[in-house]
Amino acid sequence: MAETKMQATVVHAGDELFICTGPGNHAVVMDTKKERHSAPTPMEMLLMSVAACTAVDVVSIMEKKRQPLSEYRIELSGERRDETPRAFTKIHLKHIVRGENVTEKALADAIHLSDEKYCSVAATIRPTVEITTSWEVLGE
Repeated sequence: MAETKMQATVVHAGDELFICTGPGNHAVVMDTKKERHSAPTPMEMLLMSVAACTAVDVVSIMEKKRQPLSEYRIELSGERRDETPRAFTKIHLKHIVRGENVTEKALADAIHLSDEKYCSVAATIRPTVEITTSWEVLGE
């Protein structure tokens, strides 16, 4: 199986601030100075990346099912170990959607497909992190 290579750079900008540039040449700032709160930490980015990855899949799958979403958000929480390394042990994603004629079954199937087949971020961390999901379909 062929592998895709990706390259990125991380530059220390001083005072616990980092400028990260990914393969698409888009820069993201990360901050590890807790009292400043000027940008996400690397662990916050990882948590949000799980949700963003699955959101892309779910929106696409729902559109293919002809059940487009007029509103979609994911509320997520992560639990981390108390000892170093403070790795995530559990992540929960709650998908909240609104859309005309959106069915619970279609949404559940889309979430399952993303979780089990398509979301690369979840697949990367799943060996060591328990990922759970729930969902809610709001009235239009």
